[in-house]
Amino acid sequence: MKSQVTLNSICFPSDNVVAREIEGEIIIVPLTAGVGDADDELYTLNDIGREIWSKLDGKRTLGQVAEELAGEYSAPEGDINRDVLGFAAELVRRGMLAVKDCAS
Repeated sequence: MKSQVTLNSICFPSDNVVAREIEGEIIIVPLTAGVGDADDELYTLNDIGREIWSKLDGKRTLGQVAEELAGEYSAPEGDINRDVLGFAAELVRRGMLAVKDCAS
């Protein structure tokens, strides 16, 4: 059972993917079948996705990632929280991110 992604979750790239930066874009390559939507599919991230991905180091909670992004961008905190949670939840669903909950 996959745990629900919250602002207290700590996410990090799954062992089932490799991510590389090529010419300023992050390319995510699934290494095993069943990761992502189709076999042999590459994923690229937009600018915001790239910023979020770069902060998912397995040490910071999603709340801390959102807080860092709020300091870098002039967007409402609620919007940033939703974007970070939505991004992480989708990539966890696709098997591209692993998640653990922060011990309170």
